This record gives sequence, C-alpha cells and structure tokens, in this order.
Amino acid sequence: MKSFLFVMQTDAYCGAKLQEVLDQVLISAAFDQKISLLLLDDAVYHLHKNQGSEQISSKDISAIYRSLEIYDIENIYLEKESLAQRGLTQDDLSLPTTLVNREEIPTTLNSFDFVLG
Repeated sequence: MKSFLFVMQTDAYCGAKLQEVLDQVLISAAFDQKISLLLLDDAVYHLHKNQGSEQISSKDISAIYRSLEIYDIENIYLEKESLAQRGLTQDDLSLPTTLVNREEIPTTLNSFDFVLG
C-alpha cells in the first residue's frame, strides 16, 4: 500500500480547487491507499467550526471533512504556525488533528510515497 499526502494551502471558499482536491482524496482512499492531509496557511480554516459559509452562499465543507473517517482517512496534519497566525487553536476546529511545527514539514513530506497538492 502506498502512502499519499495531500497538501492544501488555500481558503476553503476560493474557487473549485478544494473540491477537486477532496475528490482526489476520496477516490484515492476508495482504492485502499493510505491517505493523509496537510493543511497549511489559509487551509487551516477548512476545519474551523464556524465557517459562516451561508453568508457567502456556499456549501459548508465541514461535512466532507467529517466523512473522511468513513474512508479510513484519520491523519490530518496542521501547521502549528499557520493556526497561530490566524488566531486559532485546536479547540476552534471541528476534527481532531496533529499539529506539526514548520521546521518538521520537510520530514513529514519525506515520510510519504507521494505528495500532491
């Protein structure tokens, strides 16, 4: 089984890119691959409990993230500094995550067979 890390950096409601990446994540997981996610920069907002998507007439993506467990996707990494720079803590998030320090990112990336973004 190969391991895949999907890296996301943009805000949840910034075009169709997020939906395309999440579709790739779910398709890969359906083929029994080991899938993990790494959220950097504004992507940490993907897991914010109160996204306010109704205010911008957009679909709340938190339901998609909650469904990841069904596909055995359990490892969601967040860059600690990205979270702190946006004034968020793990208590503000809708799912459990693993915090990774910025200097640990290269090691994290190298621990996977494939890194996609």
